[in-house]
Amino acid sequence: MSILSQIEQWPSENAVCVVIDGQGSVVDQHGDTSRVYALASVTKLLSAYTFLVALEEEAISLDEPAGPEGSTVHHLLAHTAGYDFDSETIRYAVGTKRGYSNTGFEKLAEHLEAQTGISMADYAREAVFEPLGMTQTEIAGSCAKDGKSTATDLAKFASELLNPTIVAKETLDNATHVHFENLAGILPGYGRQNPNDWGLGFEIRSTKNPHWTGASHPASTFGHFGQSGTFLWVDPEHRLACVTLTDKNFGQWAVDAWAPFNEQVLRSLTA
Repeated sequence: MSILSQIEQWPSENAVCVVIDGQGSVVDQHGDTSRVYALASVTKLLSAYTFLVALEEEAISLDEPAGPEGSTVHHLLAHTAGYDFDSETIRYAVGTKRGYSNTGFEKLAEHLEAQTGISMADYAREAVFEPLGMTQTEIAGSCAKDGKSTATDLAKFASELLNPTIVAKETLDNATHVHFENLAGILPGYGRQNPNDWGLGFEIRSTKNPHWTGASHPASTFGHFGQSGTFLWVDPEHRLACVTLTDKNFGQWAVDAWAPFNEQVLRSLTA
């Protein structure tokens, strides 16, 4: 029996998991991969990739002012602009702490639209979803939290994160390394982390403890989880990625279940 079948024991009515290898092939899956799920903050991975395309196309640049005074596109992408989690309240000075923020990403979408005249939803569709054949994916509202997709589509996206074709490998490598080092902050659901490392829209596992990935996951592991009970991680060292979607909102059940599950997934494929 596949380790992935453990998701049937989770307190959700529907759940699906797909594991992808370094060749972009599905090595294991469990559940209905065609069911559409709300992604919550996993949406930020799709948005971050869209912003990377915009950066390569020079539609925007990292050093452009955006957000509160003194903030740039760079600060917003790396969650260091000072915004509150879900409001325009400024909680701290730019660049002094890692403050995970939906508002920061929404300001990035506004900036992109102002610079290009193209909505975030259309830019993402044209730059990312259509080239990857992600026909069941959309950003239907906030680029921070209102994405919808299927495991089939997100497996295609995970394959892209292992073998980038839309952006240069160097661009993705840079985005998945730490930006603004040695900043402390709160990782939602897991408490204060010091450092709370992030790249350009990608959460980086680093030395975080506790964490939603497994104890054996390399520090270079990157990805995101969402409050809708979803996550996507990429392990660039072992060349593996995992997409897991549920319809049970994040809570203590996820804190208890995800890390051991992800540890078993990793060990089963790297033993």
